[in-house]
Amino acid sequence: MKHYYVTTPIYYVNSDPHIGTAYTTILADTAARFRRLLGEDAYFLTGTDEHGDKIAKAAAAKNLTPQAFVDEISGRFRILWPQLYVMPDRFIRTTDPDHRAVVESILQKLHDQGDTYFGEYEGLYCTGCERFRTEKELVDGKCPDHGTIPDKVKESNYFFRMSKYQDWWRDYIEQHPDVVRPERYRNEVLGYLREPLEDLCISRPKERLSWGIELPFDRNYVTYVWFDALLNYLSGIDYGREESWHARWEACEHLIGKDIVKPHGIYWPIMLHAAGLPVFKHLTVHGYWNFRDAKISKSSGKPIAVEPLIKVFGVDAVRYFLLREMVVGLDASFSVEAMLKRVNSDLANDFGNLFSRVAKLIGDHFDGAIPAATTPDAELKDMAQSLCANAPAWAADMKWHTLIEETLQLVRATNRYFENSAPWSLVKTDRDQAATVLTNCIEALRIAAVLLYPVMPGKAVDLLSRIGEPVRMLKLEEHARWGQVRVGARMRKGDALFPRLDEKEVRVALAEYVHGEAPSVPAAAATAAPAPDDSLITIDDFRKIDLRTAEVVAAERIAGSDKLLKLQVRIGDQARQIVAGIAEFYTPEEMVGKQIVVVANLKPAKLRGEVSEGMLLAVKWGKDLAILPTPSDAPSGSPIS
Repeated sequence: MKHYYVTTPIYYVNSDPHIGTAYTTILADTAARFRRLLGEDAYFLTGTDEHGDKIAKAAAAKNLTPQAFVDEISGRFRILWPQLYVMPDRFIRTTDPDHRAVVESILQKLHDQGDTYFGEYEGLYCTGCERFRTEKELVDGKCPDHGTIPDKVKESNYFFRMSKYQDWWRDYIEQHPDVVRPERYRNEVLGYLREPLEDLCISRPKERLSWGIELPFDRNYVTYVWFDALLNYLSGIDYGREESWHARWEACEHLIGKDIVKPHGIYWPIMLHAAGLPVFKHLTVHGYWNFRDAKISKSSGKPIAVEPLIKVFGVDAVRYFLLREMVVGLDASFSVEAMLKRVNSDLANDFGNLFSRVAKLIGDHFDGAIPAATTPDAELKDMAQSLCANAPAWAADMKWHTLIEETLQLVRATNRYFENSAPWSLVKTDRDQAATVLTNCIEALRIAAVLLYPVMPGKAVDLLSRIGEPVRMLKLEEHARWGQVRVGARMRKGDALFPRLDEKEVRVALAEYVHGEAPSVPAAAATAAPAPDDSLITIDDFRKIDLRTAEVVAAERIAGSDKLLKLQVRIGDQARQIVAGIAEFYTPEEMVGKQIVVVANLKPAKLRGEVSEGMLLAVKWGKDLAILPTPSDAPSGSPIS
């Protein structure tokens, strides 16, 4: 079986995720999903970078220990990704014990073979970048990424002989030009290599920074955060512990933003070569997301949160917009106006409206069962088959904007075919031909849904299930062939696949989160909201709740509260903190070791100053309360349905 290994940068946990980090992670998730669609063994790694100066300072500012601080922020990333249908095979943290072991082993190897030395260095250090900057890299004396003036630092540290391998790496790139892509970023890396490389400082004295992985050969120093972080790409696939890492590593593609080209394009390949390891297959670089002509990032002061976009537009629409709007390698602009246009035009008008019209006619005239087609439409069939033939190459080149646009061209052609054929009239005069038109439309929509499954997994599965298509283990070769529609399957029209959104309502809903995007809305007299007819929820509402078994590994009372316990729980391989109002019924000692049921996808909240990353379920009657029991042999993290 062919392997594919895709990574994102591990995100620095000095602040919350935003659409820039979300884009890279969605990009990787989409790539992994498409490779699985091709039948490949895809492995997707993401995680958090949890050591360094910025972490220590951010933790101190909140009066927290560094470990408590990174546990809290890392949890926000872990909670956000499932909300975006992002499903990594591993979420790695640089505080994980197996990662620490890999860092120490590589450091010791380089030290033993003479590729490190102790020396004094004086240079310009940017705390935001966690690295030294050269004078040439500064813009008006400031860091180009953070707009701050670097500090002049002079101290004794350990250095990696990076300059020793400069010629090797330049020659390798010239012989393997596709290793860094697109071309503009390959040229950027070669530009660094045309000048003499300085050796890389790989340590920080513990007297200045104690939060990090100690050097195995000198416990008075901790590892430089970039040297530590880059090695996650090896520890995340069990380097040194499992033989399977070789096959994955040979197929490795790193996805990064253009602000971290130098660490990934210079430090990392030279570190690998010095350690006797092959370099990655591809380093693929994307541009910035801009908002009002400024980069969207935490460092720029213009981050845009993802959760409000999910709430207003829906997760599939967010994924669709980000992947359709950005050409990998170039910058892209975010605006509410652009997102509304994409959602209402591409998804609601072109895709969703066609499905609704076809489903209604089948429901009205064919008793809701997909009828047989006498002949396929040649134009639609040729378009669909050409699309399926080209899609793997577009995916391999990260041309998701092309794959999406070409798939929408198929949907638009199907709309024209539907309008020109007028099946609503045809059904009165030629029922068989009307059936053929409707089934050809379903066939084209089915193939479009299969191709867009990696981009919009939720809506793609929704559409396929509505036409009776099995959605487990989708494979492009099998499911995207023309003529696979299930004749006789019961169609389910359901609610609008992509509801059309009201511009004013969207702008008002997002005004707090996307500054300057709200229209002026005249003040109106407050009126009481009408009472809801009932409190019923739909099955779709219930499906949003992720109930899991969890094991309590530690518990303590919260100071100043008679009702609250702070629980440390394990949900599968995830560690969470939950604050529960059960202190009047259970002691901390009674809770340790218990199996409980939790809501695992609840948005984090603060109770008495403590972050709660879920909710414990219990039964309450009168003045009594009991925790819901679980089967004793059910492993932690088991889903409940």
